Amino acid sequence: MSHIERNLIAGAWWEGAGSLENRNPSDLDDLIGHYAIASPEEVADACAAAAEAQQQWRYSTPQIRADLLERIAQGIAKRELEIATMLAREEGKVLSEALAETRRAMQIFRFYAGEALRLSGESIASVRPDIDIETRREPIGVVGLITPWNFPIAIPAWKVAPALAYGNSVVLKPAELTPGTAHLLASIIHEAGCPAGVFNLVMGQGASVGAALVDNPHVRGLTFTGSVPTGRRIAQRAAVDMKRVQLEMGGKNPMVILDDADLDVAVEATLNGSFYSTGQRCTASSRLIVQASIHDAFVEVLAKRMASLKVGHALASDSQIGPVVSAEQLAINLRYVELAAAEGCEVVGGERIELGTRGYFQRPALFLGASASMQVSQEEIFGPCASVIRVEDFDEAMLVANGTPFGLSAGICTRSLKYSREFRRQVQSGMVMVNLATAGVDYHVPFGGTKGSSFGPREQGRAAAEFYTLSKTSYQFAG
Repeated sequence: MSHIERNLIAGAWWEGAGSLENRNPSDLDDLIGHYAIASPEEVADACAAAAEAQQQWRYSTPQIRADLLERIAQGIAKRELEIATMLAREEGKVLSEALAETRRAMQIFRFYAGEALRLSGESIASVRPDIDIETRREPIGVVGLITPWNFPIAIPAWKVAPALAYGNSVVLKPAELTPGTAHLLASIIHEAGCPAGVFNLVMGQGASVGAALVDNPHVRGLTFTGSVPTGRRIAQRAAVDMKRVQLEMGGKNPMVILDDADLDVAVEATLNGSFYSTGQRCTASSRLIVQASIHDAFVEVLAKRMASLKVGHALASDSQIGPVVSAEQLAINLRYVELAAAEGCEVVGGERIELGTRGYFQRPALFLGASASMQVSQEEIFGPCASVIRVEDFDEAMLVANGTPFGLSAGICTRSLKYSREFRRQVQSGMVMVNLATAGVDYHVPFGGTKGSSFGPREQGRAAAEFYTLSKTSYQFAG
């Protein structure tokens, strides 16, 4: 066997209890490498090391934490092409998207370098004489991070950076499909001078490594991005020890197209939201809710533009859509294509395609004639597939938009100030886009949803302090 990339525990690289094979979904003959699987005992060692290291890290000055995060940002910037190439090889994003994600991770660390210096409290007047009151924020302790494969550096970044900025220690468990990008990030954090044990990396399957992290008594907070069923199990298990939980889960995001929309704007926003990143985004536009009077014209233009998208190897310069991430995910996507036809949709595209390399390539798909109640319109597919639902007016569009168990992101294309305002007010989602794709958010503002999409405090921006810190209120008699 070739060299095995190891886990980072207590400032040292550990071999693990086995290894995972990492292959390129664009070219299955491309073996990226082998990555160590942490045993449950090694996860326990990582958590113990994090707990010990956090006792000093929590009292480090904001400047020390800010300087570390800035060095990490600089390390990412210096190695951005290396990271982006790894990301494209193992996840399947085209290189331009992989570069954008890598640069976003750099920006996130740089943002939280500033936030480390801006964490503040309050002085509050007491209702009683001669008593002073102040509030302050303190770190929660050891935080377990469980991250998904679809954004293998951006999501770890927006969890690791605030955790460290606010004085917590970290144990990161990345998705087993994308260990390479997380390992590069861990190397950069280690080389930036992060104190031993403050950041730890444990790779492997969720059923073993993730479960050991969730159950560890040293872990006082868990932040997870992934599926709804897994998120619910984490919340249930975390409740036993009263651990803090932050969950970002699924989406079935609506894009409403009203008959006064700019057709070109609507089509471009939909192409981006539904099909870029191979549709593998929790914020993807998977339900296109189109007013009847513009429906046929919109579908005609969208279908032509969709058919022109170049599906190919993630590292090819002319590729616009890369492969599906794995054989399992491709099989799920193709089952939904079959289901759409069985439910009565006219399916445009969606078939598996063979290219010059062995890979998991699929054409984007539209499910025309879909109804709001179909499974393909209710269940998250996590692939380049979108249901097209015809509605008569704005009121029906709102009913359909809100008619799923999810509520992450929602979009509307319209020239009407009235309807854009009403949509922003009525839609049941954590994020709303007007004449923009439902996917694509800034790194310095809150991220999260409602209903089954999210649970716990928001991620990103200044809102991250709500999860990664606890509020302490102090009273002092001054008489």
